[in-house]
Amino acid sequence: MQDKPYIVIMAGGIGSRFWPYSRNNRPKQFLDILGTGRSLLQMTYDRFLETAGPDRFYIVTNQSYRELVMEQLPDLRSEQILTEPLRRNTAACAAYAAYKIHTIDPEATLIVTPADQLILQEARFITTIEKAVEAAKVKGRLITLGIRPNRAETAYGYIQYLENKNGDSAMKVKTFTEKPNQKLAKAFLESGDFVWNSGMFVWKVSSLLDAFSENMPDVAETFEEGKNHFGKSTEQEFINRAYSLVKNVSLDLGIMEKSDNVYVILGDYGWSDLGSWHSLHDLRDKDENNNVVDANALLYETKNCFVKAKNDKLVVVEGLENYLISESENVLLICKLDGEKKFRDFVANAKKKGEDFV
Repeated sequence: MQDKPYIVIMAGGIGSRFWPYSRNNRPKQFLDILGTGRSLLQMTYDRFLETAGPDRFYIVTNQSYRELVMEQLPDLRSEQILTEPLRRNTAACAAYAAYKIHTIDPEATLIVTPADQLILQEARFITTIEKAVEAAKVKGRLITLGIRPNRAETAYGYIQYLENKNGDSAMKVKTFTEKPNQKLAKAFLESGDFVWNSGMFVWKVSSLLDAFSENMPDVAETFEEGKNHFGKSTEQEFINRAYSLVKNVSLDLGIMEKSDNVYVILGDYGWSDLGSWHSLHDLRDKDENNNVVDANALLYETKNCFVKAKNDKLVVVEGLENYLISESENVLLICKLDGEKKFRDFVANAKKKGEDFV
């Protein structure tokens, strides 16, 4: 078991693009979004059990979600749940896990994954992960997983790679592009040397710490002090102080786009980042008019809609196309199905109406 990788699941987000179903006190990673009987966090945990045993998992989440994680993943010990006092994006999240695990196992390999992705073909996914773990053994390499695109999607980031001539499954990364416009996404798709950025990473912990030292020295300096606190009663006090010092920066921006030692493993295993109602609509079963109906509803001349409400209320919809109608607790939301860019405004303005609306 000693050679098994560690699985770091990032589960601290608030899932605002799934509001009002996703709320501050129970965001989307803790919800059964897909109707499987398991939350997205639980599905992510289940997926990686073939790769590593329960003792190799670390969940990084907000302090307010500690109890939720313990409730949903009872196999984990409390010290495997790393709690963040502030939301500081994925660079701080990965740094906390990496510097802590390095004190336990300096030779560790880490798989870092979001908690809210869908993988339809799990056997193919595990094969891809095994390739990535093997590729990460080369000193200094930072491995990311890229998804072969099947459409000109503008909601995902893209990775451009260089073809290998030596048969190595890891391709050198040339560029990262965050959420291009439709014209650029189409050009990326047609070029054949771009893949979607999955937000999943694999590396030796020593390779990542070297990358932090080189590209984010302020983060490295801050978390380096943690070796005197990790696993001790002073750990949380140290983390509270560390998070007040580091900036809100993503791993992609802080490390991956700066490093010249980034490689991508290509995958095709039925992936979705489940980032919005629109992406969920693509995945769910639909009626003859392309509507997803998760409600007791009557629809008339209505197409390409997503209707979600409790069954104790009859929802009647007439004449809508490409709309989301979502009732959850004390909020009824009616908006364009593909209008996820406005959700930050929706949530911010709802908060002004009262904390219990978010």
